[in-house]
Amino acid sequence: MKSLAKIFFYIRNYWVFASLNALFNIFSILFSLVSFALFIPILQMLFKTAEIPEKAGPLVWTNMDSMKENFYHFFGQLIRNYGEDEVLLYIGIAIILLFFLRNLFRYLAMFFLAVVRNGVVKDLRNELYTKILILPLGYYTQRRKGDLIARMTADVQEVEYSTMSSLEMIFRDPIQIIAFVVTLFVISPQLTIFVLILLPVSGFLIGRIGKSLKRTSGKGQKKMGEILAVIEETISGLRIIKAFSAITFADKRFQETNHSFFRIMVRLYRKRDLASPLSEFLSAIVLTILLWYGGRLVLAPEDSLDAAFFLVYLTIFSQVIPPAKSITQAYYNVQKGAASMDRIKHVLDEPEVIEQKADAVAKREFTNRIEYKDVCFKYQAEPVLQHINLVIEKGKTIAVVGPSGAGKSTLVDLLPRFYDIQEGELCIDGIPIRDMVIDNLRGLMGIVSQETILFNDTVFNNIAFGMEDVSEKEVISAAKVANAHEFIERMPDGYYTNIGDRGTKLSGGQRQRLSIARAVLKNPPILILDEATSALDTESERLVQQALENLMKNRTSIVIAHRLSTIQHADEIIVLQDGVLVERGAHQELLEENGVYRKLYDMQVFV
Repeated sequence: MKSLAKIFFYIRNYWVFASLNALFNIFSILFSLVSFALFIPILQMLFKTAEIPEKAGPLVWTNMDSMKENFYHFFGQLIRNYGEDEVLLYIGIAIILLFFLRNLFRYLAMFFLAVVRNGVVKDLRNELYTKILILPLGYYTQRRKGDLIARMTADVQEVEYSTMSSLEMIFRDPIQIIAFVVTLFVISPQLTIFVLILLPVSGFLIGRIGKSLKRTSGKGQKKMGEILAVIEETISGLRIIKAFSAITFADKRFQETNHSFFRIMVRLYRKRDLASPLSEFLSAIVLTILLWYGGRLVLAPEDSLDAAFFLVYLTIFSQVIPPAKSITQAYYNVQKGAASMDRIKHVLDEPEVIEQKADAVAKREFTNRIEYKDVCFKYQAEPVLQHINLVIEKGKTIAVVGPSGAGKSTLVDLLPRFYDIQEGELCIDGIPIRDMVIDNLRGLMGIVSQETILFNDTVFNNIAFGMEDVSEKEVISAAKVANAHEFIERMPDGYYTNIGDRGTKLSGGQRQRLSIARAVLKNPPILILDEATSALDTESERLVQQALENLMKNRTSIVIAHRLSTIQHADEIIVLQDGVLVERGAHQELLEENGVYRKLYDMQVFV
């Protein structure tokens, strides 16, 4: 029930449509009830299996015999006044009209349900996508992308099915059953009480199977996440798979995962498909017992139940069985949906580690300095940065060097709050970055990362990514600064050429120059260059390095570099080793210290 409540939490946004669905379902049930309860006694009189009463009974509608006498008398008078043939024609027309109205209202109920079920899916996907954007980068180092994709696709789709089932289960089937059961009580309280005693037994059996189904469904959705993860990794790493002749290995790994999913889904469908035959079998048992018990009441000497009303009773009771079966099927679907909802809520309930304060400071300009004050950071238990103290004045170029794993990228990742520090303080113009509006903070920075991130879109949209109302002239100007204009002009559609998934239609150097052009167009006061020229050939590196040097004039820049030749003219060089700032100074000063920087420099010169 908790999972069902979670689903209904999203339905609240569409309560008008859900209410209309319930209303039209009620109308459909009423016309269905009337069509069955109304015409059997009339047909009995027409076909002379029941006598037409000479006079009406007393107007006491709580008495079954009185209701019967008045009902038969009214329609008996119609037969006498208009003739059997004409009344039979009217009955046929009335039946058609009632069934038309019944099905019209049933369609209208489903018409409004379509908005609810698709609206819930839309809201869930929107909330999941927003959450994925907000969650810190560290979250994704512990999760497989395929599993997250599965939660946004297969799990959300499963919730859609369970949403529809739960709405029908709550708003249509129970109302229909209640309406029919009330009618059955009016016809024969004794017989109805006897039937209701039998129903909890079948409900208990169905509930036991439903719990088992939820567990199996959860395993199935998790395994589907693993399948999507394998597919995503295969497509991303296809070049390596082919290069290492690992096609057979990769294929075997996928087949094993897929076969495991196959076994789980076989168990799942066997349990789910048990719902309909089990409920039908239990209904048959109840109906058989009902026939036996009701038949005894009809045949009893005291004639406690009229045969015609028992016929109506059986007809109405037979209409209770389909919604009862539907509730059973819906219950199983809800159990499946509940397992998917639990997986979705697991992502939605993840804490937002990088949170913005309610009274965050809006800051859109950088005027003074960046300051690391005794900053410490660690991933889980592994320390990455230890007691970093660093001041970066406005307009200065600071280079960060050190061996792999020294913490260089982490040092700059703390500045836009991709991660939050555990100890110390990081300030811009004296304001702790935790106290700033996150969008304002990141708006001060342009980042060119070591791993080029491009999107399956045009060259223009990749350069103008995240910015609105950008002119073509501005994009071309940025591309020229990054020495990308010439190769873009040679492309089939120029700036409107699609570059493929992650820019696969471009060379490594071209991709990096587009990434640099994107940072140039943003024109931020603070530049973060994480090995910005690492993927360029010698000629492109020279051109881009010159462009970057022009760009960095009168601008604050933090440059991470492995090629020490590219940062010799930096205002200050910071040397990190094992997360500790071990050296700092100008290029020549650090060479004369004969420390870590000198060793790195000599190794590159030697190579």
